[in-house]
Amino acid sequence: MEEISKLPLPEAFLNFLQANGLDTSIYTTSDTTPRYIRLKPGSEDDLQEIEAEINCKLQRVVWLPGFYSLPPHLQIANSRAYKEGKIYGIDAASGAAVLALNISRGDHVLDLCAAPGAKLCMISDLLGDSGSVTGVDIARHRLAACRTMLQKYALGDRCRLFVADGTTFSLIPVTEHSNSRSCESGCQEKEDTFKEWTSRRPWKERKKASKATKHAASAFVAESDRPELIFYGRNSGVLGISKSELYQIVCSCEVLSCGYDKVLVDAECTHDGSIRHIQKFEHWGWDTLHQRVLNAERTDSLTNLQFKLLTNGFKLLRLGGLLVYSTCSLTVSQNEDVVERFLKENASAELQEIEAAKDWPCKSGGILKTLRFGPVTSQTSGLFVAKFTKLAL
Repeated sequence: MEEISKLPLPEAFLNFLQANGLDTSIYTTSDTTPRYIRLKPGSEDDLQEIEAEINCKLQRVVWLPGFYSLPPHLQIANSRAYKEGKIYGIDAASGAAVLALNISRGDHVLDLCAAPGAKLCMISDLLGDSGSVTGVDIARHRLAACRTMLQKYALGDRCRLFVADGTTFSLIPVTEHSNSRSCESGCQEKEDTFKEWTSRRPWKERKKASKATKHAASAFVAESDRPELIFYGRNSGVLGISKSELYQIVCSCEVLSCGYDKVLVDAECTHDGSIRHIQKFEHWGWDTLHQRVLNAERTDSLTNLQFKLLTNGFKLLRLGGLLVYSTCSLTVSQNEDVVERFLKENASAELQEIEAAKDWPCKSGGILKTLRFGPVTSQTSGLFVAKFTKLAL
């Protein structure tokens, strides 16, 4: 406890960790836990140049392809490689969660809590010039940051981004099957068809949005309640289709064959497993930590949110598809308890072994086949990972 007492953490937070059976010593490892970057595919020949510029030898992460570690206090934001989109920061544990999805060429992938966007970039990297990725987040400004990342790293060609509530989002991927359907209302007018994406919305669209805001009871309310499409790439399946095709409602039986091949639910959580996130409360104020992490009402609402996100993500998964649920909390209530409740209420869900994990520096979670990463065990941020598949009943 002598080392712990030196930490600039309030006693209430230390009590929270101990009450949840968490090792308080992880908060002494911030000076030894590396930072991680992912090298964008195709930039391998630039590695020596990148090392020369940042004056540091990058250490390849042997268990995670494309990842490198660097000293915890080394900053990359001002480097040319970062500005040119050759490298981006992403924790190795987060990379492992994406890798657990077993993304294959041609997959249609849903990232249900996409912000701040690093995992979305990695998914796009793995898909290459095939399939599609749909990013969803309820916070518009955070999703806009995802859009900026995709454009910076030239990874948005097969991506679409929706501002929406992940617990109710219900749009399936746009595939050849869905495009082939004829619209009940006949041919769509040209102005109803999605054209090349532009950051500047047409005057008519801006006027319509303004009118909907001013007149909440107007006929535009129903449309404004729909997911807001804030970005789509040329090959994301959106270009050339009508709004009715994009926002079509499908029945659950159609989702079994036309749903997403892979779904990532990296759910909102208390972030207690992320040392760097907790350190931010030194600037934000410890009262804010109490509101966001320690407040019992807040944590109860979070576990319900996590359950709803996991349930809805699974609902959008096709038969035989794979879903990964993860949080950067290390509490049982936000991880194993959520998983157990979900399995109890979803007979078609089955936990899957994460085959690649045999080479990963992590330990088993409190439920068989689940995993836990942590600063001491893995030299990464804390992360819980569970993988499911959807079975036929």
